[in-house]
Amino acid sequence: MRDSRRARLILGVLLTAALVILTVDHRTGDSSPLRPLRAAGSWLFGTAERFGGGVVRPVGGFVQAILSAPSAADHISVLKAENARLRAGLLADKLDASRSKELKQLLGLSGAGGYKVVPANVIARRGQPGFEDAVQIDAGTGDGIRSEMTVLNGDGLVGRVVQASAHSSTVVLLSDPASAAGARLEGGKEIGVVHGVGENGRLVQFRLLDSTAPLDRGGRIVSFGSQHGSPYVPGVPIGVIERVESTPGELTRIAYAKPYADLTALDVVGVVVEGPKRDPRDAVLPAKEGAR
Repeated sequence: MRDSRRARLILGVLLTAALVILTVDHRTGDSSPLRPLRAAGSWLFGTAERFGGGVVRPVGGFVQAILSAPSAADHISVLKAENARLRAGLLADKLDASRSKELKQLLGLSGAGGYKVVPANVIARRGQPGFEDAVQIDAGTGDGIRSEMTVLNGDGLVGRVVQASAHSSTVVLLSDPASAAGARLEGGKEIGVVHGVGENGRLVQFRLLDSTAPLDRGGRIVSFGSQHGSPYVPGVPIGVIERVESTPGELTRIAYAKPYADLTALDVVGVVVEGPKRDPRDAVLPAKEGAR
């Protein structure tokens, strides 16, 4: 009981002393004799607060990082998937734009030559018994295509159909060593035969039947045409002569031409299902460089 009274007495004295000190410090302001003690207390408690905050903040950040890691990983996965989708969309747009351009060129060439064509896409490079260089297209008999029809693209002659099913066809390219097509020099009546020589389709051989006829580098060749337009219709651009061989004493002359059509990178092609009513001659050849 005595201890309780003594404790209450001491507590009352301390509270009274604290009130007196606070009152004196408040009324005297900056001239207070307790100012150094107050500054020391502020420094001590401020330092403790900063130290505690410096310790707690990294720990808190680490805990927050651990808690948010799964959602961050999910967010990154979503972003990666979105980026992949956008890239695929851009590639598809570029592909569609490229095919649209090729189709426009194809229709322009067929219109100039008077050819009725069925457009198709090259879907595979494939082997064919008896041939080395052939492709498969996604159009067939259901589209009016049959064997021995001319195949071209927006640049020139590609080859001929050798086999057709309901929804696809096989086309032997002009570059195949077993391929042969009648051809004619631009601006004249000199005729010859174009043969494939392999070389990945970079060149074709042109054998001019008249050994006395002029044959020069830069000369342009078009298809001569077959009887009834099968397998080749007339007037389709074939290529430009790059090299002429010396063949003294022979009955024919030989040259090598670069095809207008890139036979190594075919995409959109057209199968001629109806030939022109008249030979277009040189009308389908592209304008010469520098010509207006």
